Amino acid sequence: MSHTIDPSVVEHVNQLADRARVASRRLAQLSRAEKDAALHALADALVVATPQILQANAQDLDRGRANGMSEALQDRLRLDEQRVAASAQGLRDIAALPDPVGEIVRGSTLPNGLQIRQVRVPMGVIGMIYEARPNVTVDAAGLGLKSGNAVILRGGSAAGATNWATVIALRLALAGQGLPEDAITLLGEGGRDAARALMTARGRVDLVIPRGGADLIQTVVRESTVPVIETGVGVCHVYVDRAADLDQAAAITTNAKTHRPSVCNAAESLLVHREVAADFLPKVLTDLANAQVKLHVTPDVRPYAEASSAAYAIASEQDFDTEWLALEMNVAVVDDLDAAMEHIRRHGSGHTEAIVTEDRAAARRFTAEVDAAVVMVNASTRFTDGGEFGFGAEIGISTQKLHARGPMALPELTTTKWIVEGDGQIR
Repeated sequence: MSHTIDPSVVEHVNQLADRARVASRRLAQLSRAEKDAALHALADALVVATPQILQANAQDLDRGRANGMSEALQDRLRLDEQRVAASAQGLRDIAALPDPVGEIVRGSTLPNGLQIRQVRVPMGVIGMIYEARPNVTVDAAGLGLKSGNAVILRGGSAAGATNWATVIALRLALAGQGLPEDAITLLGEGGRDAARALMTARGRVDLVIPRGGADLIQTVVRESTVPVIETGVGVCHVYVDRAADLDQAAAITTNAKTHRPSVCNAAESLLVHREVAADFLPKVLTDLANAQVKLHVTPDVRPYAEASSAAYAIASEQDFDTEWLALEMNVAVVDDLDAAMEHIRRHGSGHTEAIVTEDRAAARRFTAEVDAAVVMVNASTRFTDGGEFGFGAEIGISTQKLHARGPMALPELTTTKWIVEGDGQIR
């Protein structure tokens, strides 16, 4: 690694990881009732601590604005009473979910009488490295607790005060339940060296999950010696097929782009079949213009963009690889389904891809051939979400193919062990 990590930071992180390991052994033994009671206590503690959390969040926002933080990032960082209450409700929702620990994945009795079964068990210690999204702090703590894992959180410095106020409340609640505070640890100092020390604490930390922009994720994937689950950059597409219901397609496109543009499941590109472009583009571009979306268009879309009064620019190749996370969208006309899928292969990030069509054969081909964690038919990309899928809060959306893919909830935070019971069999 090109960067030398401050040895004192490494020592500090290792000590925290060792304490988290001890806490994880306790968590692994808890009954579901004990874990659920603790989750309710954490939720109540968040509500009680709302004034302190909002005060800390205001400090972070003031500092962010002074440092020129973008509106999209401010939206991710900003908390109000409703958002804190939603995080608390998320913890209660996790308490209501089935406990994955102890679930038998498969099992059988062998001809020699050995009984074998594969059982879900906690990972142990999970490191989360993420940007200025305070809700991740709560989601990771709750999902970690329910799945029997200790979590070490490394949030972005932009949310530093918010994360401290949140984690203090959560740790006090754990102590009040007679549980180890070190089940939830925040790395609040040490700068980037703290993140690097966490990524390289192999043997002390079992799994690292990065959540944020492309630069953060790629840095963790490159530098980590601890196993990593990549969570996704979302360069998501909506493809409007020639057999689409065009009113439905306009509603889906507008929702996918404008419902909450700063998140990874917002659509960044619209692809329109050439046969319906003249009918569809005037309506959808006007809808997007009314929602203040800036368009990045190919030359054949330009006349429609001009007629819609939208702010627009001619799209570059790089634009189609960009996760805007803002009210900006690429628009292109494609010749057919094959051209749409080829465009997605070149520019998609493997997160979520949507087709709008009434042609079942086209939908079947799209779902079979498009390589993404989630493929939608006649639905907004905004549904790629653990809560929307009924999993409760999610730890992230995985775009890699090993172990976990798509919205990651409780089962994805466990591994398995084989338990073999015999009667004196020898081989």
